[in-house]
Amino acid sequence: MRFATLKDTRPDGRLHLVSRDNTRCAPTQGVETMQALLENWDVHSADLQEQSHKLNSGPVAGEKPFLCAEALAPLPRAWQWLDGSAFASHGALMEKAFKHKAANPSGLPLMYQGISDRFLSPQEDAVFPSEADDIDFEGEFGIVTDRVPAGTSAEAALPHIRLLVQINDWSLRRLAPIEIATGFGFIQCKPRSSMAPVAVTPDELGSAWADGRIHLPLAVELNGQHFGHPNGGSMSVGFHDLVAHAAYSRDLVAGTVIGSGTVSNDEWAEVGSTCMTERRMTEMILEGAPQTPFLRFGDRVRMEARLPDAPLFGAIDQIVATLPSD
Repeated sequence: MRFATLKDTRPDGRLHLVSRDNTRCAPTQGVETMQALLENWDVHSADLQEQSHKLNSGPVAGEKPFLCAEALAPLPRAWQWLDGSAFASHGALMEKAFKHKAANPSGLPLMYQGISDRFLSPQEDAVFPSEADDIDFEGEFGIVTDRVPAGTSAEAALPHIRLLVQINDWSLRRLAPIEIATGFGFIQCKPRSSMAPVAVTPDELGSAWADGRIHLPLAVELNGQHFGHPNGGSMSVGFHDLVAHAAYSRDLVAGTVIGSGTVSNDEWAEVGSTCMTERRMTEMILEGAPQTPFLRFGDRVRMEARLPDAPLFGAIDQIVATLPSD
């Protein structure tokens, strides 16, 4: 099944089913918001599966063209957003560029808790206070869970992954080391993240969903120029491992979103990157110093992962803009 949330007068919008070619949609019957669905998945999923089948088979009552411009994030606001850093190649590249070994003596997956009261819509301007904060994008894959009991193992976590999503985790790189040095974690350097318009059930990916990983390239463009297309299958731990890590000592509420961290591959010279910092690190290695500037107001960032012969999540396509003054 494919889902989108379209704008209406409510902050959580109105949940819709989306056709497999991402061209048509119809409001879900029996449940009106994504959060309500995730809290009662077993109650609604069989009926929604039938509604989805009918939508894909032909015209249905209430259907209309699916337009990304009308979409909010599939889950416009979430109880919890946990972002991992699950691509070892990203950390290895940083170590090589800066000639030091990153400290993680625990060997546990890396994860932080970010802001989740609202995810940006896929075509909404991304606004920031200052270009001097070194604005960066981070292309990621993500999952959305139902309720996960505390102590759930990685193997038992897989069935709790109800939806797959695509995310842009915006970062302000100048502020990150300042906040890390305080020992209290991220606040200013991690503004709201963006989410592609369509959330999909894992079966929509076929063989591209395996081992708790999304085995698809994430294509990124900056101002219409190709930036990178690394593959999500290279996660050093799967999403089920990230779920188990997060649920070690607490329940995860239905609607918990967990990100993969920056999609990165060992073959960075061939496939490029999904964030500017990684591009700048490769330039340090190859040319001795970064060449690519961080984002400027007016820059356009587009991200999309597709199946070999069909669309999937739709695109995140945003303009970087200045924060409006009071």
